[in-house]
Amino acid sequence: MQKNNDDYNNLDKKFKVAFNKISELRKALAPDVMLKLYAYYKQASFGNNFSFNSDLDVRSAFKLNAWIQLNGMSAEEAKKEYIKLANTILKQ
Repeated sequence: MQKNNDDYNNLDKKFKVAFNKISELRKALAPDVMLKLYAYYKQASFGNNFSFNSDLDVRSAFKLNAWIQLNGMSAEEAKKEYIKLANTILKQ
């Protein structure tokens, strides 16, 4: 059990580091990449607890749609995918 807890804590730390690095990034990212990062972050942080405002604008609708497409993905998998995508962006 300790190994699994350590693995989760390590993943959580890597996720936070990746999020912080992406948040501090000064270059513009393509909209589709930003949507993927958003969706992975929301899925990792909130799971399938989708929320939306009935007065969605187009941008918010795209964000919600990207998140809903990850329905059923575990928080752990979403964190791994976020980290992988962030690392790809940061290497460029």
